[in-house]
Amino acid sequence: MRYIIYGAGGIGGVIGAQLFQGGVDVLLVARGPHLRAIQERGLQYQTPHQTVSLPIPAAGHPQDIDFRADDVVILTMKSQHTQAALDDLRAAAGDEIPLFCCQNGVANERMALRRFQNVHAMMVYLPAMALEPGTVQTHAARKTGVLDASIYPTGSNDLVAEVTATLDGVNFSARPNPTVMRFKYGKLIMNLGNALAAVSPPGEEAKEIRALMRAEAEACFRAAGIDCASPEEETARRDDLMKSAPVEGQDRGGGSSWQSLVRGTGNIEADYLNGEIVMLGRLHGVPTPANWVLQRQANALAANKGEAQSIPLAALRDMINQVS
Repeated sequence: MRYIIYGAGGIGGVIGAQLFQGGVDVLLVARGPHLRAIQERGLQYQTPHQTVSLPIPAAGHPQDIDFRADDVVILTMKSQHTQAALDDLRAAAGDEIPLFCCQNGVANERMALRRFQNVHAMMVYLPAMALEPGTVQTHAARKTGVLDASIYPTGSNDLVAEVTATLDGVNFSARPNPTVMRFKYGKLIMNLGNALAAVSPPGEEAKEIRALMRAEAEACFRAAGIDCASPEEETARRDDLMKSAPVEGQDRGGGSSWQSLVRGTGNIEADYLNGEIVMLGRLHGVPTPANWVLQRQANALAANKGEAQSIPLAALRDMINQVS
């Protein structure tokens, strides 16, 4: 089986690196300076235990790939890039190729299922960074990440068992979980804080804002009848697997949304994290002022290529109060 890692930034690059080092057939799909750097000098892979250059094959677009019958695609791009990526993949590979949505949020699987027959959900806990072209980091010092999977929306099959076994064999903790979407909804609540950590500096008021966002999400899930894994279940699954350590003497700088602002990409994932809660609130009559303010401010800062953590927490709290 060949694993095509579509969107080989932080998450995808780390997964690809671990598979490649484990002797698994891997192809990365990347773009721009990141792609050129990988093709010219290999993927620079940094962990608490090693810094290596890996000669992993890389392509810039699905149309550049000679697809095979044994290919499996793992989607690892941010959700705001998923729709265009899926359209390109379908045009090049057809609609039967198996997909695993290894992404934050809960919208990617629905986008994929509109276009592809064989769609799978994959929960991802993986502390990864990609700030420099051609380089990815993980600060995971024990297991590299947790990558459980299912058929979407529920169920399991031989492919899920094979993919998770392969990932488990290259230092991930990966299991079939027929109801993994429960955990993806639980992870969504955790990821609501991504926008906050990106747009504002740390501080005591952050706890209050995070609590407001969580309460809004839980109210929306109740109204929509969405089954969500509890914080205790999420914690139990990770257990002590996700020990973190410095890479080349440096601690992890920030999460994926913070990285988007630091890199000045011009876009951010807030529409598919905080925006998911805002959408559910609008559908079910649940007020979501905290998530709406974070969605709006994160998008504005990204579009204007503003400085990460430049909005004071007190200012955010005032904005939330004004619309509450």
